Amino acid sequence: MEAVKAYPSDSVEPKTKKRERKLLMGNEAIAYGALESGIAFATGYPGTPSTEVIETMAHLKPEVFAEWAPNEKVALEEAAGVAYTGLRALVTMKCVGLNVAADPLMSLAYSGVEGGLVILVADDPGPHTSQTEQDDRYYGKISLLPVLEPADPQEAHDLIIYAYELSEKYKVPVIFRTTTRVNHTTADVEVGEFIELDRKPVFKKDIERYVRASMEGNRRRHRWLNETLAKIEGEFSSMPFNRVEGNGRIGIIVEGAPYNYVREILPKIGGDFKVLKLSTPHPLPRKLVVEFLRGVDFAIVIEDGAPFLEEEVKIAAYEAGLNVPIYGKRTGHLPMEGELTPSLVRNALLRLIGEEGETYEKPEEVKLAESLAPKRPPVMCPGCPHRGSYRAALDALRDLKLGRYSVPIHGDIGCYALSLLPPLEAIWTEYVMGASISLANGQSVVMDKKIIATIGDSTFFHNGIQPLVDAVYKNLNVLVMILDNRTTAMTGHQPHPGTGGSETGRKFNEIDIEALVKALGVKYVKTVDPYDLKATREAIKEAMQIEGPAVIIAKQECVIPVIRRGEIGEIPLVVEEKCTGCKACILLTGCPALVYDPETNKVRIDSLLCTGCGVCNQTCPFDAIKFPSELGKG
Repeated sequence: MEAVKAYPSDSVEPKTKKRERKLLMGNEAIAYGALESGIAFATGYPGTPSTEVIETMAHLKPEVFAEWAPNEKVALEEAAGVAYTGLRALVTMKCVGLNVAADPLMSLAYSGVEGGLVILVADDPGPHTSQTEQDDRYYGKISLLPVLEPADPQEAHDLIIYAYELSEKYKVPVIFRTTTRVNHTTADVEVGEFIELDRKPVFKKDIERYVRASMEGNRRRHRWLNETLAKIEGEFSSMPFNRVEGNGRIGIIVEGAPYNYVREILPKIGGDFKVLKLSTPHPLPRKLVVEFLRGVDFAIVIEDGAPFLEEEVKIAAYEAGLNVPIYGKRTGHLPMEGELTPSLVRNALLRLIGEEGETYEKPEEVKLAESLAPKRPPVMCPGCPHRGSYRAALDALRDLKLGRYSVPIHGDIGCYALSLLPPLEAIWTEYVMGASISLANGQSVVMDKKIIATIGDSTFFHNGIQPLVDAVYKNLNVLVMILDNRTTAMTGHQPHPGTGGSETGRKFNEIDIEALVKALGVKYVKTVDPYDLKATREAIKEAMQIEGPAVIIAKQECVIPVIRRGEIGEIPLVVEEKCTGCKACILLTGCPALVYDPETNKVRIDSLLCTGCGVCNQTCPFDAIKFPSELGKG
């Protein structure tokens, strides 16, 4: 199968003359395509695998407003406000982020837009870095909006340019669904010049269109949306990103990244195949699909995620009166869970032509290497301030004679969720953004005890303020520990309202978390340094005895930017004559910089990993861990 250029870049309007090839990750290619489309505004909430789109745009063209929002709902509403004025806007988020933005999404579909608006949602089959394998193509059906999906970085670049044309032609937002394999794959991509559209923002009053309280207007807008979607379906049946390759009697209907697996496998296994490559899962181009199915004896649908496309294809075949067998995930030819791989696709195609698929076996040298390599579960970084926060919380419960299994400690989304692992085993739950406080609120009512919630600073701004408001409003007996490490650490250290920073270097205002919490009406608020275990422990003990909501802000910068700046603290030493080999420092902190030597029955500190946070120094029962400056004083 020869490579086919889906959408020649020199045909994109407005035309750009200068072309060049760059080695780009899929997310970078998307950023280039958006800037070549003349967007004026980009926002979103950081979440792997989508994060690099905003970061790339901020780096490439800082004059474009490409900045993070507190959460996805706010981001979509802000971008909608821009698109209402006729300018082009982009919103980015990971798969579960669209759940947060779903409320405005539904109303936005009815109102439509004037300037192009693309909603990039990065799904994560696997999942590699997400809570679920959520398939956001279904939001296209619920909202009645078109969904586009690229197969590789070049197509991601070209397809997003088309997405802006489509959005403005039909005056609707476009959902741009990607998957991890496209977002984080690197390839040669042909790109063009960035442009600026000669447009002035204008917003015209239109009650029926923009005010959802108008019931009769809503019905008319719903009818308009249905009619618009039908027109888009007609366009999708002839658009160049959807195409037929080959002329065999066995049909393959494929979408997204798995198209690359099909292209790789077909020359190796032979067979009488014919491929329909789709980039438009919703609305399904039924005319094109039905014509394709009429020319094959049977077909298989290959897609990452849920059997969304398979279900749509079967509905189209049924409505057309076709009796063509259609296989896929529903028939067991491909797994319902996990990410597709070339070997899974190969076996499905071999099974389709009556041959036995081979079970993939790792090479012997790989098996040997895996057997010899030490197991390395994810852990908090050496010097992570969260380690001190959780150690102090567990110690406080012990001092209060509250068993560690009698008081729930709810966790939230972020790197501090790694506290679930030994030896801390601190958090009991990790659910969705902000849920730690909400879960604690509910349990405090029915369990008649103070419940602990832990939440990061970025997550608190994302979705933690509202449940804290409810705790104050209802005087709920909760202790909220806000783990303020001055960044959005989990996704790569993006700024948030509590940092005052911006992605493009603009000067923003820093929101004071302590002042905000006090303004909400929390009576007990204390900011502590989590590296100071004693002070943090005493504050938690005090807060646990306060009736009603209490907040402790454990404030200490994430250690990674500190290391990058070369500002780590003094590295402690183990005084060998005092060390008994009890391993209390290791068992109480779990710090990777602490290493037990079985030959000497002593603990040593790996100076390459240690950041000098001093938490181990405070946990040794034999005072065997000392800073050099302390030894000098002695």
